[in-house]
Amino acid sequence: MKILVINSGSSSIKFQLIEMPSETLVCSGLVERIGEKDAILNYKTQHKDIKQVVHVKDYKQGLKKIEDLLLDPEKGVIKNTDEIEIIGHRVVHGGNSFSETALVTETVKQDIKNCSSLAPLHNPNNLQGIIVAEQLFPNAKQVAVFDTAFFQTLPEKAKKYALPNALYKEHQIQVYGFHGTSHKYVSEKALNYLNLKSSKIITIHLGNGCSMTAIKNGKSVDHSLGFTPSNGLIMGTRTGDIDHAIIFYLVNTLGYSLDDVSTMVTKQGGMLGLTGYSDLRDIEKEAGNGNKECQLALAMNAYRIKKYIGAYAAAMNGLDAIVFTAGIGENSSIIRQLVGEDMDFFGIAIDTSKNEIRSNSIREINTDTSKVKVLIIPTNEELEIAKQAFNLVN
Repeated sequence: MKILVINSGSSSIKFQLIEMPSETLVCSGLVERIGEKDAILNYKTQHKDIKQVVHVKDYKQGLKKIEDLLLDPEKGVIKNTDEIEIIGHRVVHGGNSFSETALVTETVKQDIKNCSSLAPLHNPNNLQGIIVAEQLFPNAKQVAVFDTAFFQTLPEKAKKYALPNALYKEHQIQVYGFHGTSHKYVSEKALNYLNLKSSKIITIHLGNGCSMTAIKNGKSVDHSLGFTPSNGLIMGTRTGDIDHAIIFYLVNTLGYSLDDVSTMVTKQGGMLGLTGYSDLRDIEKEAGNGNKECQLALAMNAYRIKKYIGAYAAAMNGLDAIVFTAGIGENSSIIRQLVGEDMDFFGIAIDTSKNEIRSNSIREINTDTSKVKVLIIPTNEELEIAKQAFNLVN
């Protein structure tokens, strides 16, 4: 059974075609920098490896390019769309409507739309991906896998805000958590690798969106993102944690509209607001060339991660391992090195030479004397989505 997995981010579409239940990867790809003039299309099969600079104005056009590649007489891997029986979609916010994977119906689509105000950079794209996939692959079953599901185990003391109780009880204003598919996947890999009877680990998902999860004995107990995927760590275009009174000051004193502020904190803040660049590769290059703003932004980014490591080590009363994952976590030796500096109190020490090694395998980058394991585990949200979709349909 062929399952196409569509993982729509805030500015990218990652996709994999996977044969289940053998978990055989047929092809994979990534459309990134959607909406920019220099969008990049990567596509890889057993025999082809293609990288192109293309113009992709929106997610609909990006998904059409993916379909065209799959069906291409020379580069493709299917002869017609009916070969794909299931399409698994990553959906960022399921609110309290979804605690597990769901077959897509009109009601499910409406519920995803209703949560769009809680994840404005993701849910609209996730929903559009489902709608376009229904058009492009009309005979495939559409399955939604929700980022928020992994965080159902958060204790009330961690997920409740210090707001009037009615907002929690009547309106479900609480921490929901995001990137759950990734955190679930890499935490299970880490636990298998560490082979511990009891465990306290922190998973650090760093991409254009960033989050951290405290995981005790395989269950999430705290998480850096909250009611929406906007707080916590500094991200590509999102501010992460700020004093909420800044919003009132911007509106009441400086004359910004609420829409202006919403755009600022989700699309114009973060690394983009600090440097003018949202892609960390550009920022690291500029920092290497002496750009002070980029150097400071990298230091701020790492500093915020370190603060959460300290908080979660305290929350779990210990720490066995930290795990770096996702595009930045797996590939940026600079960020990892900055995070590992001056962390000897926690027993964290990174080996500089190991940190520079690139690999697609699970690997340790800690020194031999480090009390805490520092792991890099490539995430595979797509495989996790495929497994959940396959299990649901079957």
